[in-house]
Amino acid sequence: MGSGLAVRAETRGRGSNMAQPNTAAGSAAFITLEGVDGAGKSTQARLLARALELAGREVVALREPGGTVISEKIRSLLLDPENAAMGDTCELLLYEAARAQLVHEVIAPALAAGKIVVCDRFYDSTTCYQAFADGLDRKVVHGANNLAVAGTHPDLTLVYQIEPALAVRRLNARAGTDRMEAKGMAFQERVYQGFAAIAAEEPGRVKLIDASEDIAHVFRRTVVEVCAAGVEISDDAAREALADVMLEAE
Repeated sequence: MGSGLAVRAETRGRGSNMAQPNTAAGSAAFITLEGVDGAGKSTQARLLARALELAGREVVALREPGGTVISEKIRSLLLDPENAAMGDTCELLLYEAARAQLVHEVIAPALAAGKIVVCDRFYDSTTCYQAFADGLDRKVVHGANNLAVAGTHPDLTLVYQIEPALAVRRLNARAGTDRMEAKGMAFQERVYQGFAAIAAEEPGRVKLIDASEDIAHVFRRTVVEVCAAGVEISDDAAREALADVMLEAE
C-alpha cells in the first residue's frame, strides 16, 4: 500500500464564502480515494474535502497509513526506505494495525456524528499492494482488512487510473521516494491491474476515473461521481475549491 494525503484537521473555517457546517443537509458518508502512486489522488482528496466544506458539510480528511498519533508512528516504519528488510506479512499487519486504530479513534466516531470522511487510501490499497502486487493470499488479506475495519466500509471508492509509466514519470518529478514508491514498474503495473479488478468486481461502490487529464478535468469527474452517489456539491463550491487548492500549490 502506498502513501497518501497529509493529515488534516476537521472542518477549517477558512474562506468568506464557506457555508456553515450542516450535518442535517445529508447523512454521513465514507469516501475513499485510491490509485497507483503518482495518479494524483491526494490532490483530488484535498479538492474534494474543500468542496464538501464549502457545500456546508462537516468533513474529516485523512490519509492512510496515518491519521492518529499511533497510526502515524506506524506509517513512519512502513515508508522508511531503510526498512527494506521488512517482510510482506509484517508489512500487511502493520498496515492493518494503523487502520484499526484510525477506524476506532477517528472514522467510526466521525460517521456516527453525521460527518463525511474523505480518506486518501483505505483497504483497497492493501488488497492491491499486498495481495495483487506482493502476492499474499487474497483471502488472508481480505480477512485482515475485515478485522481492522470492524464493519466500517466505504460508501464510495474513487480509483484514479493512470498508466504506470506516466505515474512513474510524475513520481520522478518529485523530491524523494518512499519505500513503497521505490518498488519498481512491474510492481506498479500489478497494483494498477489490481484496482481494475476490484472495480470490475464491485461496480456499485468502486468507480474508475481517468487520471491522465489535467487536475481540473479530473476533479470535474470526481464531483460527478460523488454527486451521483447522493452527496451534493454545487458548481460554485467545486469552482471555489479548485481555485483555493490551486492557489495553495503555487
